[in-house]
Order: sequence, then structure tokens, then C-alpha cells
Amino acid sequence: MVTDRPAGRVALRLTEVEAYSGEGVDPASHAHRGPTPRAEIMFGPPGRLYVYFSYGVHWCANVVVGPEGRGSAVLLRAGEVVVGEELAHSRRPAARLARDLARGPARLTQALGIGPDDKGARLLDPDSSVRLHRGPAPSVVSAGPRVGISAATELPWRFWETDAPSVSVFRAGGKSRRRTAGQDGLP
Repeated sequence: MVTDRPAGRVALRLTEVEAYSGEGVDPASHAHRGPTPRAEIMFGPPGRLYVYFSYGVHWCANVVVGPEGRGSAVLLRAGEVVVGEELAHSRRPAARLARDLARGPARLTQALGIGPDDKGARLLDPDSSVRLHRGPAPSVVSAGPRVGISAATELPWRFWETDAPSVSVFRAGGKSRRRTAGQDGLP
């Protein structure tokens, strides 16, 4: 994943992602109730960036996947910064170690400088300021339950590079917080 900004370029190698399916299939997905104004981008076309505000605190980024008309996306959970570590660190000054620069979905978007203006970016367009590049596949990938949700927790739709230091710390189930409609990204 690469972002080009006036301040410079940051690139990271994705080490952890989570899949979310669409209508009626996955109650943890923003697309569960159909193409609401907030989630309609999840219904395609694929290859676009879906950015949303989570818990009223931070931005998260997803890659829209699957056939057009079917809401689905992959949450970018963690990565290892491979270009622009100094710039990423200036955006994440609390990160003491390089592994922590993009460890978790909010930290990942901060390190890359992704925000609401990037919603809908064409990730496969070489001229886009936010792009995906194909790199070598990790040698070993693990799968397990998704993190930080309270519905459909049994689905093993979280994938990570086994033993990658930048992978999020796993905590089963969602955090018990008082939530209001729209606060957690659900319509």
C-alpha cells in the first residue's frame, strides 16, 4: 500500500487484513443492511478505497472487493512500513518501535496519512495518490476470528502473516463500550 502526499511517500507491506461480506450474510459488516449512504461504496466497483470514521475517534481503510452490486470489503488491519518510516513516525509519534507504526487499523491509516478525502480512491490506478501494489506473498499465512467485533465472531475471516511483528494483538470479541447509532461504523 502506497500513499503519495505533499509531505512525501509512505509505503507499507500489508501483514494483516479482515474480510467483511454483504447483505444478510455478515452482521458485523457495514454492508449488512444494504447500500446505505455510508456503505454504498462497498457495493462496487471493486478496487476502491472505503474509508470510515470508527468510534468517533479514528479513520479506518478498506479495499472494496467482490463483484459489483454485492457489498464486501477487506479491512486493512496492519502493515510494516517499508518506505517513508521517518514520515510515518512523524504522523505516529507515540510509536516507540517500527513494528508499531501501522499495527492496527487506525495506526495504519495514520501512518499512511489516509483520511476522508481518500474515500473512493482507485487503488489500482498508477496515478492515484493511494495505491495497492502486488508484492511477494508471505510464506506462511494464518487465519482466525476477526478482532474488535461482537457479531459473527465465529467467522475465521482475519488473515495475517504468521509471526509478523506488526500484526495486531488479538483480543477476542468486541470491547464493551457504550455505542450510539453510527458511532462504530454500523448504520
